[in-house]
Amino acid sequence: MKIIRQRPTRAAGLLAVLAITAATVMSGLPAQADGVPGGAPTASSTTPNSTTPTGDQAPRVDLILDVSGSMSTTDINGQSRISVAQHSIDEVIDALPPEAQFGIRTLGATYPVSDKTDGCKDTEVLFPVGKTDKVEAKTAVATLRPTGWTPIGLALRGAAQDLGTGQATRRVVLVTDGEDDCSPPDPCDVARELAAQGTHLVIDTLGLAHDDQVSQQLLCIANATGGTYTDVRSQEQLTQRLQQSVTRSDQTYAQNPAQVAGADSCANAPLLTPGVYSDREKFSEHRFYRVPVKSGQELRAAVSVTPDRAVARDYGVLLQATDAAGQELVRGTDAGSGRTDAASTGLRWSAPAAVSAAPSDPAVSAAPIDPAGAAGSADQVVCLVVSNSFAPQGNVQTDPGLPLELVVDVTKASPAPDGVAMGLGRGWILLLVLTGAGLVTGLLAGWVARWRIAVWQEN
Repeated sequence: MKIIRQRPTRAAGLLAVLAITAATVMSGLPAQADGVPGGAPTASSTTPNSTTPTGDQAPRVDLILDVSGSMSTTDINGQSRISVAQHSIDEVIDALPPEAQFGIRTLGATYPVSDKTDGCKDTEVLFPVGKTDKVEAKTAVATLRPTGWTPIGLALRGAAQDLGTGQATRRVVLVTDGEDDCSPPDPCDVARELAAQGTHLVIDTLGLAHDDQVSQQLLCIANATGGTYTDVRSQEQLTQRLQQSVTRSDQTYAQNPAQVAGADSCANAPLLTPGVYSDREKFSEHRFYRVPVKSGQELRAAVSVTPDRAVARDYGVLLQATDAAGQELVRGTDAGSGRTDAASTGLRWSAPAAVSAAPSDPAVSAAPIDPAGAAGSADQVVCLVVSNSFAPQGNVQTDPGLPLELVVDVTKASPAPDGVAMGLGRGWILLLVLTGAGLVTGLLAGWVARWRIAVWQEN
């Protein structure tokens, strides 16, 4: 019986060696990334490296804090609304990086409720936008006491001035417990005015009172600029949302997106060079852009569309590359069925190599290249078409359109994948290795079985 146990063990060891040999041969075969020869980067890699910008390019945040009389109400975790806000702001200030451009503006902090004339003009800078002296900023916040009225519209205009001009991303974070009781100006109209100026300004609103009218106004303000609205229910939620707004402002490109207006057709679409672009696209709209691509170059593009307001379920984003005649060259799609931060997709397309003309044929070598780029031309202008299937939920503003960010790059074309013959060759090698391994394994298994039967008969 010992012999019967030893011999199969040796055979099993031989089978294991054979399996390892087959695996080694298989691992030696060249590998290919699925659809990306040689592991070439995808379109998403065309985004410029994200670094922390400084100086005029640094993102700026201005926090508007409501210090009106109603902020003394005690209904959040057993604390007054102003106490909850002050505690959360302190935590945000503590977490600010040294290079942060941060400021604080108040509304309703000076004039009492009995003085509406001056109270409805009551908005002022508490801490100017710039590098933050944390001790000074926290001390200023600690001295605030609920006092007067709620001139939100004027405060929004003041915050836009606090943030200044330029190409840097600018964000206003409004913390309030009530709707504007001093209009005009209506805060929704002010937000639309600021959005129409195209100054990279986004307004996030945080509501501390659970009132339908207040919620509708704050949602309207956020929607107008592509910001977010949150109905705050706890101390932790307010701190988290404040930190997210500040952090989101810091996550920007060293190269700020350039504003561009897509067209409704390829013929009059703007001509783009490699870079990052921002635009707004209406619900279920198609927007066109053009990119020149020369022979031997590869176009890489990625687009993100942000559902910055309540949208219906089941949506999608489509990015197409077409020639001037509308013939599709390649496409990328993304779909979803729930609220997400963004719907994104990308594509890659390589222009065909130019056909060399004979040196003795000057007519061919002197022929001009068609700038419109006919289908199949080696040098052409490619049309990028961005489409979306978002639909707004009821009572949601449709203007301005959804924030859109488009990344475009034109680089040297990636190496072409191996041809069909080479692919078949690799397949046959693998098939032969597996067939040989299977044949040898079967022979060994049969020999071991016959040997065991012979030993059993002898015993």
